[in-house]
Amino acid sequence: MFNKKVAIVTGASKGIGRKTAEILAAEGYKVIINYNTSEADAEITKKNILESGGDSEIFKADVGNYDEAKRLIDFCVEKYGRIDVLVNNAGISQVKLFTDISIDDWNQMIRNNLNSVFNCSQIAVKHMLPCKQGKIINVSSIWGITGASCEVHYSTVKAGIIGFTKSLAKELGTSNIQVNCVAPGVIETEMMAEYSQEEINEIKCATPLQKLGAVEDVAHVIQFLASEKANFITGQIISPNGGILI
Repeated sequence: MFNKKVAIVTGASKGIGRKTAEILAAEGYKVIINYNTSEADAEITKKNILESGGDSEIFKADVGNYDEAKRLIDFCVEKYGRIDVLVNNAGISQVKLFTDISIDDWNQMIRNNLNSVFNCSQIAVKHMLPCKQGKIINVSSIWGITGASCEVHYSTVKAGIIGFTKSLAKELGTSNIQVNCVAPGVIETEMMAEYSQEEINEIKCATPLQKLGAVEDVAHVIQFLASEKANFITGQIISPNGGILI
């Protein structure tokens, strides 16, 4: 493994974040595993990476808080001297009728899913600009593209991430910093716990590939966007979704 670049993956204790951290580490990246509440799961991610010969550290930070996001980025730069890739993956989901969404539900969704992207990106960019290189990869959702019933607040923030990606890509292009977005379809993660087996089967039937996605399907797209093979790609929304949205 000759890659000496450094990546931060927020929300990397499980699911898409964990698999992304593991795949980047296998590619030779030094990986900072960010978590907020799931320390035991973050330790498992780190253990998996170390046992595979990778290099990683875990760092607790509530990235919806600007000061904590800054501590995360500062830790990375102090530890490894640089940040090459930022994967904004941290977030929450919730299924609720629009009329039942409380103001606290709304604010928490914006704080955890959208403010976190702003916080980490703005701080990381300040380190990337002097180097004239860097990659920011934001994790959105197909519901940010098309909207989901009973997930108005979730769809709203995921759509915001898409707009953020396009705008920032235009602004940072002259500095050779690429900003892209991955908008997964329905992926088999803990977020599916709110769905019944009948609902899952209906989703599979509505998907041309007749299955749900795996975390690897998303992580490999992120891996590609982080690589030098994607140096001429910026401001794009790539959606691994099995054809459910075309």
